[in-house]
Amino acid sequence: MSKLDKAYYNSPLGTLEITGNNNGISSILFKDENIVDSIEIPLSLQKCITQLKEYFSGARKTFELVLQPVGTKFQRSVWNELLKVPFGKTRSYLEQSKKLGDVKAIRAVASANGKNPISIIIPCHRIIGSDGSLTGYAGGIWRKKWLLEHESGTKQQTLF
Repeated sequence: MSKLDKAYYNSPLGTLEITGNNNGISSILFKDENIVDSIEIPLSLQKCITQLKEYFSGARKTFELVLQPVGTKFQRSVWNELLKVPFGKTRSYLEQSKKLGDVKAIRAVASANGKNPISIIIPCHRIIGSDGSLTGYAGGIWRKKWLLEHESGTKQQTLF
């Protein structure tokens, strides 16, 4: 694997650590510590940061980036299915399992969602409990709630 570039972007939900290279984006992870925005952003990550800024400003609903998440074949299939959940919509873990062809795989699907290395762009925040509850989100339930409200058009406040 080629060397990965890294940059930090302070979003309304805190610092995002973005890694990738000319082959695509490998990860976007929430960092709980406040890290200063990268002054010099590697060329391979500039488009990603621009699109994230547009997303948070409300000007972007879909991303146009090459993604290179590292995971098992099953995890990648779950993440690919997540990419089909449109902006402003949600799907239950059960529905996600059905889309993948195995209703009994609900726990494995939930586990793969939790291991999604590309937050926001691979929208695991759009997967909710069958009863509508906001269950599980590696970045924290409060961030999941914020993202879903942002996508539904509910007025948001900057938290950082």
